[in-house]
Amino acid sequence: MRRYVISKRVGKSIRKIREQRNLTQEDVADKAGLHVSTLGRIERGESNPPLQTINKIAQILKAKPKDLF
Repeated sequence: MRRYVISKRVGKSIRKIREQRNLTQEDVADKAGLHVSTLGRIERGESNPPLQTINKIAQILKAKPKDLF
């Protein structure tokens, strides 16, 4: 149960920062080497991405990985 809470929190943070940076899901997914549907699942908290993916997304968003948690 706790895992889903963390996944939802990370996804919500990614979406918030992405929107603040005026980036689309397509922009971030393309730069991260992800399919846009994968990024969508991450943002909705339906996917538990590996730390490497979180780190890539953070770099694209010009954020620290800890800011996503």
